Amino acid sequence: MPKLKTKSGAKKRFKITGTGKVVYAQSGKRHGMIKRTNKQIRNLRGTTTLFEGDAYNVKKYFLPNG
Repeated sequence: MPKLKTKSGAKKRFKITGTGKVVYAQSGKRHGMIKRTNKQIRNLRGTTTLFEGDAYNVKKYFLPNG
């Protein structure tokens, strides 16, 4: 069998933590900050973890060697 390659788009967007969770940067902060409330902007800071079902698919299909 050939080696499984990591999807190049996924390696830029996701990271697997030491405990096996998938972490991603939150969306919605590229442009249009004027129309967003300060609370929205504040809450979109940093990274969050994916839900378990989505994380399973990302690890299985997009980051097989992660």
